[in-house]
Amino acid sequence: MSAERRLSVLVVDDHEVVHWGFRVLLGEQAWVERCLAARTGAEALELVRSFEPDVALVDLFLAGESGAELCESIRKASPSTRVLLISGAGRMSPAAARAAGASGFVSKDAGAAEVAMAVRRVGMGMTTFAPKADQPSPLLSEREREVLELIAAGSTNREIAERLYLSPHTVKEHTSALYRKLNSRNRAEAVQRAQRIGLLE
Repeated sequence: MSAERRLSVLVVDDHEVVHWGFRVLLGEQAWVERCLAARTGAEALELVRSFEPDVALVDLFLAGESGAELCESIRKASPSTRVLLISGAGRMSPAAARAAGASGFVSKDAGAAEVAMAVRRVGMGMTTFAPKADQPSPLLSEREREVLELIAAGSTNREIAERLYLSPHTVKEHTSALYRKLNSRNRAEAVQRAQRIGLLE
């Protein structure tokens, strides 16, 4: 990596403490020339169009928005801006991240130095995806995945209960957990987000 090149970085995260932490972390790096910050997709796109940052660190689950979809929008608005997706809720498959246009994925469970290095690598034109053995635990449990697959196939809660030999109440609990983990409000949104991050074919 060139020691001389300094990068402009955009942080996109809607959690105030995390947002502040990333700004402090990246602002302290000698290789960061400018650190921009946004809490929504609209703010992020406005900054991308104005400043064309070298790299954008984007939370996979923004409130009411998909980080993967925002990644595509950022790449369209500024093809020279590379995107590193980050999440504290499970993992995203490298194939799904690449399909969204991202150059890398990193977990919020990673250390500060590891996150900073991932941002720098992506900003310098490289990719960064954790080896399978090092990736965080799956976002959904095996049972939640089964429920999700049946939801995607159009099954009702009663049909899912019969198919999986569960009580309707248990199916409802699994469905609620799915919505929470996928940051979605209904079945259609949950299925769409699961497809975007590679949880469904």
